[in-house]
Amino acid sequence: MKTMIYKGCKKRDSYLYIEIKDDFSRVPEMLLTTLGRLEFIMELELNPEKKLARANIRQVMSALSDDGFYLQMPDESESLALAAKKPVSNPIPKL
Repeated sequence: MKTMIYKGCKKRDSYLYIEIKDDFSRVPEMLLTTLGRLEFIMELELNPEKKLARANIRQVMSALSDDGFYLQMPDESESLALAAKKPVSNPIPKL
């Protein structure tokens, strides 16, 4: 199964997978508005035996078949962990 992957410009680390290049007819208008301008990233051949870095390939394939699209968003726990970290700074030396 082929998929086309687009990066959303308004939402950081959001990726939209669709079946046919530039065919967003099955993607809800509200989602397209939320993602903003979409930048084509790549075409990918999906195969149940392969793995994706941040998504379950079977869920992606199922969503593409059923809904016509799959939305990959950053892992919430990963975002929260990064937000909780305080920046490390060097102490100001005494003169």
